[in-house]
Amino acid sequence: MKTEPYTLPSAQLLTEAYTHQTDAQLAHIFGYYPGNEQDWHKRLASLQQEERLRAPKDKLAKVLREYNRNLMAGDAAMHAIDLIAEGAPVIVGGQQAGLWTGPLLVIHKAVSIVGAAKKASDLLGKRVVPVFWIAGEDHDWDEVNHTYLISAEQELKKLTIARSAEPRTSVSRTIITAEQWAEQLQNLDQALPGSEFKEELMQRLEEMAERSHSLSDMFANIMSHLFRNEGLVMMDADHSGIRQLESSMFAWMINQNDELEHAYAAAARQVGELGYPLQAELSEGSMNLFMFHPELNGERVLLYKQEERIADRKGRFELTKEQLLQVAKETPELLSNNVLTRPLMQQFLFPVLGTVLGPGEIAYWAITTEAFRKAGMELPIIVPRSSFTLVEGIVAKNMAKYELSFEDVLERFEERKAAWLKEQDNLNLAEQFERVKEQFKSSYEPIINTAASIQPGLAKLGDTNMSKILEQITYMEQKTIDAHNKQYEASVRQLDRIRLSIMPSGKLQERMLTMAGYWNRYGEEWLQELLEQPYNLCGGHQIAYL
Repeated sequence: MKTEPYTLPSAQLLTEAYTHQTDAQLAHIFGYYPGNEQDWHKRLASLQQEERLRAPKDKLAKVLREYNRNLMAGDAAMHAIDLIAEGAPVIVGGQQAGLWTGPLLVIHKAVSIVGAAKKASDLLGKRVVPVFWIAGEDHDWDEVNHTYLISAEQELKKLTIARSAEPRTSVSRTIITAEQWAEQLQNLDQALPGSEFKEELMQRLEEMAERSHSLSDMFANIMSHLFRNEGLVMMDADHSGIRQLESSMFAWMINQNDELEHAYAAAARQVGELGYPLQAELSEGSMNLFMFHPELNGERVLLYKQEERIADRKGRFELTKEQLLQVAKETPELLSNNVLTRPLMQQFLFPVLGTVLGPGEIAYWAITTEAFRKAGMELPIIVPRSSFTLVEGIVAKNMAKYELSFEDVLERFEERKAAWLKEQDNLNLAEQFERVKEQFKSSYEPIINTAASIQPGLAKLGDTNMSKILEQITYMEQKTIDAHNKQYEASVRQLDRIRLSIMPSGKLQERMLTMAGYWNRYGEEWLQELLEQPYNLCGGHQIAYL
């Protein structure tokens, strides 16, 4: 696989400044930087000081073994869990569990987690374990219930799985029946083009569906299989065993909630004073904790402080602080984190050497730094996620044929496409029609003036009449040009295929297309080749030619 770097513009100014180290003031917020080798040694040393604050590593390893064994995890992952039991540091990163793993950026994040763990292991001379944190506690079904692929008809195809009329609970607690999986597998089978790998792919997914009762289950099974040789440890944040381990940390978050709220607000002010917009919105009075409330049929609701009480925003239930502490102690599976408390919980569970984050995540992690200090911990090393654009052989060939650069496709495709079609117009159709329009106007305007001299009201009628005739000429021009361009339909299809592959619906490939289409066409080799590419701890974008 040939790769070449490409700088993608980012809407996240803070992330850009951190990644490229263009603002020295950010050092106070982030502390470490992945490009500084000495920071990895410093962070490793600081983890030893935090050990007393973490969950028991033997109990964590026990839960992880059971979970990964159910995924039919390979020996590499099981050995990595043994290392976690011994206290090995980890590189962690995560994502929501999407249909057929969701967009490609999920795969890119896993590749980054594995790459960062290998790189850190080499730098420190000590094994660092990669961990993928499935955000199964999230309840935004509409965000994960669909994915896109390029169909056999060379069209962007959306695949969607419906949700039953259950309360708004987590993705991991939303049951997917065997009948639903059968329907989804049939939809995928029909959408994917035929290939030498398709039969094996579909058979493997069918086997995984038999042991999957949620999107999170299927996601974990697929990821565990794809990265089976890399020692990637999978975990679901909504797993009941994990929740039991989190009990004391939930209690701490409840007891220290006012201080935590002040810490988030203070960090947010720091970010704002540096001139950066906030990525995560702070809601006054929010506990930054969710509850699956039994009185609401298990609906996941955000908790708010209201004077001496704790309630949901709509006031459908009330709890005292003591009652919520009792929940944390006896039924911690009823609680879950939001985006601001999740980083603290990760570090409570694992000795997090570094965390792999996307651009938006880096921006909102910036406002957790004071909360980490409040907890007696440090922000881990923030490792920007690497990203890729996969360019298939036929796409690269056609880009060369039409002399299109990667930048052309990303930034000015329609303009370049129109220019190419215009170059094929050896009849100068546009010029001919423009000349006819000018000749008509020069001939017709004197007549309008003559008519207006007879009766002034005819001037407006004449202008309207002339406009309608010009519209008809323009209509004839477009029809003629369309007929001419029809001769180049094959070329237009090739051009549109380039755009569809690289920028489907005008968005980056990694944010739209699922890995299933590439698994279908290339087997698992394309992923292995991505994993073998030199890894940059500071992230960046690569064009990868398949």
